[in-house]
Amino acid sequence: MATEVENTVPAPETKDIKEEAPAAADAKAEEAKKEEAAAEGAAPAVAAAKEPAPPKVVVHKSAFEKDVVYLYQFSRTPLLPSLSPYCLKVETWLRLAGTKYENVDHKMKFRSKKGQLPFVELNGEEVADSAIIIKELAQRFGHDLDAALTAEQRNVAHAMISMIENHLVWVIMWWRTKFPDQVLKGYKVNLQHALGTRIPNGILNFFFKFAFGRKWFQGAKKVKAQGMGVHSADEINEFGQSDLKVLSEMLADKPFFFGDDPTTLDVVAFANLAQIYFIDKEISYALRDYMTEHCANLVGHVNRMKERCFPDWDDICATLDLNSHLPKPAPEEGKDKEGTNDEKEGDKEKEPEDKDIEKEKADEKEKEKEKDKDTEENKEKEAK
Repeated sequence: MATEVENTVPAPETKDIKEEAPAAADAKAEEAKKEEAAAEGAAPAVAAAKEPAPPKVVVHKSAFEKDVVYLYQFSRTPLLPSLSPYCLKVETWLRLAGTKYENVDHKMKFRSKKGQLPFVELNGEEVADSAIIIKELAQRFGHDLDAALTAEQRNVAHAMISMIENHLVWVIMWWRTKFPDQVLKGYKVNLQHALGTRIPNGILNFFFKFAFGRKWFQGAKKVKAQGMGVHSADEINEFGQSDLKVLSEMLADKPFFFGDDPTTLDVVAFANLAQIYFIDKEISYALRDYMTEHCANLVGHVNRMKERCFPDWDDICATLDLNSHLPKPAPEEGKDKEGTNDEKEGDKEKEPEDKDIEKEKADEKEKEKEKDKDTEENKEKEAK
């Protein structure tokens, strides 16, 4: 009986389950579809929420003008537009290429994201490292100074630039880190102007070794780590002289290294040779003396590049103006002249008034004298 009951009782339940199974499956399928539809409907919203926002424009010159290059570099000196060969290199290229640019007076407070000077900002984007800056700007503005060079000439230029920026520059750097006081005197550096402070230069110069000692010390460490700093002074000077000799022989009697028109090599050479040549004559510098005595054509090259790219050189050095190349805003029409004329006319108008006043004063004095005279005469009569 039990077996029969067990065998017969479950039968209807099993049947019910079998009949209900398709309905349940359909319900689950519908629910799944609904969930899919809901998921599909929410997908765009989720995707939109997860889509990264456009990158923010992070530049120092927020109110920038389109296609104007904003150059961040060191301050001017009375003998040289920039103490950095890399800064001078970029500015020389900008001028030679005819690219519209503006120097930003940041008092040496800003550095690029790479921690370097120079760097530029163009249309809300930062570009750092002098070689990369020139490459990027040449592509964007279509100014390739080396367009006319052959493949062989490009290779030679690359080798020469590497020699200058990976060897000669360290010879110059060694001298600067070894004799920081002579750097200040040799380039007549005005620390007050360079740092944008009102502290007297005497105090700044006194604390120069202490305040900037670490930076100079790090520079000396870099020169030593590079390998140049482990040699003697005579050996380092010989290295520099050899580099100058190579450049001099390559230039020969040509106006520029590859002919009549300057190229990137001329820009790099000028930016570095200027650091050697434009040092106050009262400061002893062996490399400058060698260049002057034995590489007269390099001196000629430096002066040609100076005249071609920096016609306002004297202006720059006299005023220390970062943007002497930009036209100055003209005074409002008639303001100064009219003001001057008004003053003159005013003076003319005042002249008669002044004469009248003086006449009145003179008349009053005469009256007072007459009164005094009458008083004296009366006194005399009374006395008699």
